Amino acid sequence: MGADNTMVEPCAEERDRQPIDGGPIRVVEVMATGTNGGAQEHVYSLASRLDRACYDVRVVSLSHGSSVRRLQKAGIDVTVIDEPDDDRTVRALADLLAPFQPEIVHNHMYRAEIVGTKAALVLGEKGCRRPVIISTVHSSRIRCIEDRKALNQLTLLMDRLIVVSKAIEQKIREEGRRGVPVSLIYNGVDLQRYSHQQPCCTLHDDYSIPEDSQIVGVVARLEAEKGHRTLLDAWPLVLAAQPQARLLIVGEGSERDSLEAQAASLGVLDRVVFTGRREDVPAVTAALDVAVLPSYREAQGLSVLEAMALSRPVVASNVGGIPEMIEDGVSGLLVPPNDPEALAVAIVRLLSDHPYADMIARRGHDLAHERFCIEQMVNSIETLYDEAALGLRASEGVPQ
Repeated sequence: MGADNTMVEPCAEERDRQPIDGGPIRVVEVMATGTNGGAQEHVYSLASRLDRACYDVRVVSLSHGSSVRRLQKAGIDVTVIDEPDDDRTVRALADLLAPFQPEIVHNHMYRAEIVGTKAALVLGEKGCRRPVIISTVHSSRIRCIEDRKALNQLTLLMDRLIVVSKAIEQKIREEGRRGVPVSLIYNGVDLQRYSHQQPCCTLHDDYSIPEDSQIVGVVARLEAEKGHRTLLDAWPLVLAAQPQARLLIVGEGSERDSLEAQAASLGVLDRVVFTGRREDVPAVTAALDVAVLPSYREAQGLSVLEAMALSRPVVASNVGGIPEMIEDGVSGLLVPPNDPEALAVAIVRLLSDHPYADMIARRGHDLAHERFCIEQMVNSIETLYDEAALGLRASEGVPQ
């Protein structure tokens, strides 16, 4: 099983895509959760950019959350099915899909893959059109045996998998997910937005940070796999070399209380700021002197791309899809996961050697613009949608 070379050329201008015969393609994006994360950012970027003349797109989320509100604010049709039982959720989703008659059901994250695929199959069993089933694998999480078996069985009934990095392609191969075409489509960032992004000018005042303090920041969910504990362990070592530095931890999650307790036990709580959720993450990232992502596992690492697009020097763990974005010592610094000493050395190097940090930032910026623009991501997915719908309509005798 090999990935299609869907996104290997440099980013190009957005294409003038023409509608296919038979009207707009009806697409339903199914999200496993409505909270924040890279997968939800992906769905928002996709749904908000699909050409409405070519695609009639709707979103179904299997829980409420801030991403649902953001999609709705953007004028996207979003329905929430907040039901913990999978069987009941499948029936509810099938009932919701039936009158819309989608041609494509595109699932995002594990539970959506299970529920969305089963609901699409139920439509076919009811005599409705059986939509094309596409699933994007966003997570590098290692699944238990039972989950693997469920996914492997359903994968044979899907029409395509999308992976967001070569590391994820390897992961699904090792998990036995075979028998379906696979496309590699990297997540992209809105380079136009980031090219004109001004740094947040109030961070020092907001958090009583001295004006001469350099700010190191991590933007990630406060969950164990994101590696905040290693970053906190590294922070006393950073302060030994750069005593005026401050650490900004941006995000929300289940680990906040324990991370604050860890910072207190290390004696660095007064040099660490937990911001919670921020609505101006690009502006905050643009104001960082060094951006860090110390994850223990990572499918791709969208916050790394965002920092690179904003010309911020990056230090990140050498895990998952991150090395596909960063060449160590050229477009960023890579360190082993769960290694506080190596992480501290890399951060101090960028804080201390400003010309080197500027070079890293420029090369990261250039790479983001060359390979990881949002237009390339959307164009690649639109091409898959067009091919799927053309095949479906041809099988139904729709004139082409």
